[in-house]
Amino acid sequence: MTIERALFAMGGIMVMLTSLLAIFHHPNWTWVTLFVGFNCFQSSFTGFCPPAWLMKKFGLKSEAENAAETNN
Repeated sequence: MTIERALFAMGGIMVMLTSLLAIFHHPNWTWVTLFVGFNCFQSSFTGFCPPAWLMKKFGLKSEAENAAETNN
C-alpha cells in the first residue's frame, strides 16, 4: 500500500466513523469530521499532511517512489 492510498483509506474511515458517532453518540463528533475535511483541503494547497509524514516514518512509500523502483 502506498501513502496516497493509505491517506484515502484513513480519511474515508475517519469520516464514516465520526459521522456514525455523531448520529449515535453525540453531535459534537462532527467537529472531528470537519477537521479531517479541513486537513484534506489545506494539504491540497500546502502539500503538508501530518498523517502522510507519519506514514512515511513508518516505512510506506509514495506512488512516485514505487514507480522509480520498478523502472530501475
